[in-house]
Amino acid sequence: MDQSLTRNFCIIAHIDHGKSTLADRLIELTGALPSDQIGQQVLDSMDLERERGITIKAKAIRLSYKANNSKIYRLNLIDTPGHVDFSFEVSRTLAACEGAVLVIDATQGIQAQTLSNVYIAMEHNLEVIPVLNKIDLPSSEPERVLAEIKSVLGYDAKEVLLISAKTGQGVPLLLEEIVRRIPPPGGNAQAPLRALIFDSHYDAYKGVIAYLRVVDGRISKGDKLRLMGQDTEIEVLEVGYFAPQPCQAPELVAGDVGYIATGLKSVGECRVGDTVTSISNGATKPLIGYRPVKPMVFAGIYPTQADEYQQLREAIEKLSLNDASLSYEPESSPILGNGFRCGFLGLLHLDIVRERLEREFSLSLLVTVPGVSFIITRTNGQKITITNPTEFPVPTEIEKIEEPWVSISVITPASFIGPLMELITEYGGIYKQTEYLGQLKSSVELEQRVRLEYEMPLRSILTTFYDQIKSRSRGYASLDHEFIGYREARLIRLDILVNDMLVDAFSRIIPPEKAHDVGKTMVDKLKEVIPRQLFKVPIQAAIGSRVVARTDISAKRKDVLAKCYGGDITRKRKLLEKQKEGKKKMKTIGRVEVPKEAFMSVLKLS
Repeated sequence: MDQSLTRNFCIIAHIDHGKSTLADRLIELTGALPSDQIGQQVLDSMDLERERGITIKAKAIRLSYKANNSKIYRLNLIDTPGHVDFSFEVSRTLAACEGAVLVIDATQGIQAQTLSNVYIAMEHNLEVIPVLNKIDLPSSEPERVLAEIKSVLGYDAKEVLLISAKTGQGVPLLLEEIVRRIPPPGGNAQAPLRALIFDSHYDAYKGVIAYLRVVDGRISKGDKLRLMGQDTEIEVLEVGYFAPQPCQAPELVAGDVGYIATGLKSVGECRVGDTVTSISNGATKPLIGYRPVKPMVFAGIYPTQADEYQQLREAIEKLSLNDASLSYEPESSPILGNGFRCGFLGLLHLDIVRERLEREFSLSLLVTVPGVSFIITRTNGQKITITNPTEFPVPTEIEKIEEPWVSISVITPASFIGPLMELITEYGGIYKQTEYLGQLKSSVELEQRVRLEYEMPLRSILTTFYDQIKSRSRGYASLDHEFIGYREARLIRLDILVNDMLVDAFSRIIPPEKAHDVGKTMVDKLKEVIPRQLFKVPIQAAIGSRVVARTDISAKRKDVLAKCYGGDITRKRKLLEKQKEGKKKMKTIGRVEVPKEAFMSVLKLS
């Protein structure tokens, strides 16, 4: 097809603003699928994506559209994830396009991830078409949101399309605007091959299927290619495009979006952001700077039954074939047995991996308290990176500790500024600025929205921070964060001992001034969830050998005097002494089973 009739674009939005529903309508209107085959979220193929209403993996589809000028255009649509955990994949997807449809919810307005995605699109010089979705809902406020878009993003109301992705209202006009406003792809089909990988998945028969955008040159079946970032050589087993099912094609040329089957055995060998070129007479300069995705959050995953360890190993290996951002290595715990220390992009990524392991492989799992990686400089000058709190050196061996920091952006109605600023300060945030979005119509306007910018340690926003943000803003605030580097910190390791035995899964790295409060909260919570034994069980929070908080689970007692209905007191004392000796012996050899609920409850603690 003539390159001038091709349009490459993606859909970007904050999570749950209607990206996948809009993709459904575009597929339906262009006739890519018959109407009787179109369900909800055609491009969201995983059950987990449909249930949660989120996009986890980017999807590409080729559409054929006959415009009002009677020309037939080829539209290459890429549906992107909306959650901040997958922002790197979004940025690589945007690099593969010339335009982006920015979807904004007419009931919620501009959210944190909306701004983040717009800024990435502007960095790549994309043509952005702003769209106001869900105008069919009674709670929609198009006038307010249009004013907000004008104030924050600079688009006039006439540039913003009003649509309902659910009913299809306004979507035909959007198709015409895509054809009119998004430029055709550049690139030279006769130049040396350069193609950008923006996603991939693993196929048991064909190996890794790489989704790519061809910028220069052409790709045919049997070509010998090289991945420039990782210097891996491959032979193309199959070439094609998605419509939405894979369709083989003779070749992909400059401007096309499609896939190649590489035969590689793991997506880790074919990473997002890499550039593909020919082995002979190939390009010398990659399309964009390649960098591997680094995990930001770490947690231990253990089977609840020790004999399921091998099953867990196989499950993680299979899952990692499709998820290059999941890292894992074996570890063992005296309490939990054998398991894996896994690295994730964020908390949502952790939650999705855990749920997929439990659902798809029928496993019952324990997940330890999530943490981050620390760079520790020892007194002898050696630098080490720690992801597991149990590897933390003793304080006398530490010269300097550095931890990851993030810049966070919270968008909220102005009435919640006070509680949110108080919360972020409690969690160690450093205030940067406040920006008011939109103009006040009057001095008593309640729906004035504000963007708060802070910098804070990444470890502070793990576990309950997001829930607290939603709670204090009654669900109206949205959060976005971006990694900004490592900074020096004063931190210690807090351990939990149950019956004088260290439970390493509960260990966490915290500032010294919070040790007592955090320790007291944890031991009190564990007292509620650990069942009583036949002997007294002490639960202690300790820094090294110093106990900072303690509580005891009282013993179950059998009434050994019940059979004594009189007689000498010495007989009763003898029975009580015998019971006391038994309890003492039991305490020395007794083991306390920590139930799964205990680990889950500690995860939810502030």
